[in-house]
Amino acid sequence: MSQTPSSGDPKINIQVLLSGFLMGGADIIPGVSGGTVALILGIYTRLVTAISRMDGTFISHLLRRHFREAIDYADLRFLITLGAGIAVGVISLAGLMHFLLLNYHTLTLAIFFGLIVASSWLVAKIVQRWNAAEYAGILLGGLFAFWLVGLPLFQQPPNSLVYLFFCGTIAICAMILPGISGAFILLLLGKYAEITGMIKGLVHGEISGEIILSIITFSAGCLFGLLGFSKLLKFLLSRYESIMMAILCGFMIGSLRKLWPFQKDMTPEIVELKHKIYQNLSLNDALGSAELLPVIFLIILAAVSVLVLEHWASGVQKAKALSQENE
Repeated sequence: MSQTPSSGDPKINIQVLLSGFLMGGADIIPGVSGGTVALILGIYTRLVTAISRMDGTFISHLLRRHFREAIDYADLRFLITLGAGIAVGVISLAGLMHFLLLNYHTLTLAIFFGLIVASSWLVAKIVQRWNAAEYAGILLGGLFAFWLVGLPLFQQPPNSLVYLFFCGTIAICAMILPGISGAFILLLLGKYAEITGMIKGLVHGEISGEIILSIITFSAGCLFGLLGFSKLLKFLLSRYESIMMAILCGFMIGSLRKLWPFQKDMTPEIVELKHKIYQNLSLNDALGSAELLPVIFLIILAAVSVLVLEHWASGVQKAKALSQENE
């Protein structure tokens, strides 16, 4: 196999590292897909291909100690460099997101709400033809998500390593799903503030055995999900893309129940982390307050930002396709 572009050129290694940083910064924000950023940067196909090659052939190379072949086959240099950039991006923004969620809960949820509304619209656009199956998918996906996020399990998520492993497994799968972010999944599962809080704590030197064990468990869940379910998701998207996208769109719309800015009370995870109860405005109170206008403004601003980002990504893809045709 030929040498990958990132394996010999330091400049390209830096570009991949910076690409990872941008993806990591996007992944920590619920509603902004790191996959969309990868698409804009022109590395999405390479990323998905590299992940899909973590298979029997890769393991066979390792068992036979053909390490160079294994590295080239799975594009491992690219994955490691990109992963390092993603880690830096996540760490850089985790503290800020944690602070905003704890101290500006309503306004932060408004931003998340707008991001998901726009993202769900973009996912719906992927469906090329809306038939009865697609309409049924979006309806069932929406109803299921609306019911799911209201369950006591997600209102008061268990404080266990098993559940943390499960969260990592599910959240990482969002990487190969268009228009949805792992941070959004963590928010639905009730562990977003906890994960960003742990990352923020590590950056500030708040290290303990419990935090390290939790991060290792979450990371192991991410690795398991990436290797165990990436092929299944890729198969479903290749065979049943329209129905899958319709279900995903419905799921995102239904899950907006979790992100409604005018919640009467904050989620229990925030209360526990902050060690005191915040009281936000109810919808009726908000309609007569000055807080309504900033919330509406942020919802619209967030939604427009996602649409602009997607428009940019589409332009980049069209320009790339045109360039390839002219070559």
